[in-house]
Amino acid sequence: MARKSRTLNFDQILAVLRAHSFEATPFTGVAGGVLVCKHGAAAVLVAGEGGQGAAFAERPGVLIKGEVARLLDRGYQKFIQSAQFELPATAAQLHAIHAFSEELNSLSGGFSLYNESLGTTSDVYQYDRLKGRETEQPAAARPWELASGH
Repeated sequence: MARKSRTLNFDQILAVLRAHSFEATPFTGVAGGVLVCKHGAAAVLVAGEGGQGAAFAERPGVLIKGEVARLLDRGYQKFIQSAQFELPATAAQLHAIHAFSEELNSLSGGFSLYNESLGTTSDVYQYDRLKGRETEQPAAARPWELASGH
């Protein structure tokens, strides 16, 4: 007989996280948000649709002065970016974010994706060779077309 999957509600997920040594405190920056932290990493969770499950208001990152700092990838190195500063990420910080994300997903019933299991994934990717390409570039000249006035 097939097993029925049971979806936990938001309060049950928080109880399970607290039972596994996660700190869960109300977060004032997001309505109904709860700051969940462990291993020096944190995320802000909110109740999912219909009160079932949990969703990220802020994805996992390093906890710095009560703020969840984002992980920024510049191609050659990863950085920790907060509202006030940007610092190079250390291996210990990356391991903490990865361990936190894996444990949070397994306890809350989230999906485990292959690329995330290989290592830490970033929130933002800004490669230096691609910087500035997001703006509209003028059209290239077409020498085979006649210019106006000829």
